[in-house]
Amino acid sequence: MKAKDLRQKNNEEMKKLLDEYRHELFNLRIQKKTGQIEKVGRIRVVKREIARVLTVMNETK
Repeated sequence: MKAKDLRQKNNEEMKKLLDEYRHELFNLRIQKKTGQIEKVGRIRVVKREIARVLTVMNETK
């Protein structure tokens, strides 16, 4: 999701999105440890999404 799209969301929607990304990252890390993950690059993408959401949230403060 682009930062421009995130800026159009309210704070509650961004918090919900942040929780979803963190949950997904948690699951990906567990899959990596157990050797079940197929797309290791997804971890990097999710980390960037989390950082993007946090950046936009801090901009609005």
